Amino acid sequence: MHHSKRITLLAAVTAATALAVPFLSAHASAGTDPWVRSWGENAQGQLGNGSVLAQQTPAAVTGITRDDVRELSGGGGGTGTTANPFAVALLKDGTVRSWGNNATGQLGNGTLGAQAFPVTVAGLSGVSEVSAGLNHALAVKGGRVLAWGGNASKQLGTGQDTTNPYKAPIPVQSLDKVKDVGAGCDFSVALRQDGTVWTWGKGDNGRLGTGNNTTRETPQKVPDLVDVESVAVGCDHVLALTADGVVKAWGKGAEGQLGNDSTADSAKPVDVAYLDAVARVFATSASGFAVLDDGSLAGWGKNTDRQLGDGTNANRTTPVVLDTLKGVQSIAGGADFTVAALDDGSVIGWGANAAAQLGDGTTTGTTGTSTVTALPPGSGITHVATTVTGKSAFAY
Repeated sequence: MHHSKRITLLAAVTAATALAVPFLSAHASAGTDPWVRSWGENAQGQLGNGSVLAQQTPAAVTGITRDDVRELSGGGGGTGTTANPFAVALLKDGTVRSWGNNATGQLGNGTLGAQAFPVTVAGLSGVSEVSAGLNHALAVKGGRVLAWGGNASKQLGTGQDTTNPYKAPIPVQSLDKVKDVGAGCDFSVALRQDGTVWTWGKGDNGRLGTGNNTTRETPQKVPDLVDVESVAVGCDHVLALTADGVVKAWGKGAEGQLGNDSTADSAKPVDVAYLDAVARVFATSASGFAVLDDGSLAGWGKNTDRQLGDGTNANRTTPVVLDTLKGVQSIAGGADFTVAALDDGSVIGWGANAAAQLGDGTTTGTTGTSTVTALPPGSGITHVATTVTGKSAFAY
């Protein structure tokens, strides 16, 4: 829906392929350019362009066209030696590609080696959904969930050993008839076709929504939650949109990301306040956004780097309508920035930009309610993604 170390092997590849990767300026006409794009931090090869150099404007992910991609999800993040950013892409043929850091096996290709190019996740076909978390990933195939990567918090839901990473997909216990999945920071969420939500993995902050903070390795049903149409998973909070347009939230609340006029954690679903007629909901690392039926956008949660775009840098514990942001099709965000794909095909961003994560060719963050443009109208882009807690972005 809605994050691992050594890359010496990439240096040789980088020189050889630098000339083969099309790097396009933010304002070049992208109308005929078919590629998935990526920008921002890249020290672990998480941009998938064969390089480990930071990228200030959108560059092509090697060998993957937008028309090939059904869904792309960014995982990991962080900085320095503990950084673990990666990405997974579900292609329309039902296979899955991955790239970036691989210290916990989160690329699912049978190794622990980082990859600066997309590689194939082992043995996967017929996949309908994917999601990348902090250090693990999930896929849905035939209504069942497969998981791979780190399992220290039982986030793979497989009942297996928690001390070793799982370098290839293995089945999650018990669940069937799953419609969608979301991977967060060390926990996992599944939406079943019957509108119920199931969670497993790390229980801190109440992020499993089961009424306590217990870590679980078997999927548990979130009580008293029915008729859910979609879920969006942040680092340690979850948003669920119900059939009647209500948004429920649970998990960490310290930055206001539950939107319920509180900064307390909640281990049970609570209503996001003052929202109705919601069409779509998105979770960023520690914030939430809702597109309303009238096309307007509301945001809440962490805002210390102006990542809500409301003109302030104060965390918001209830949704604020963002009057300047119209036509939003897709929103994603890492720890300190937000990017959005608009209905005119452009990609805009706001918040912090020290790592060029806004993709506008600068390292200057936004002020007030201003936004910057990473890709111009007519680019053909309809979706965006970011690493969970990092400073890398993707558009497709």
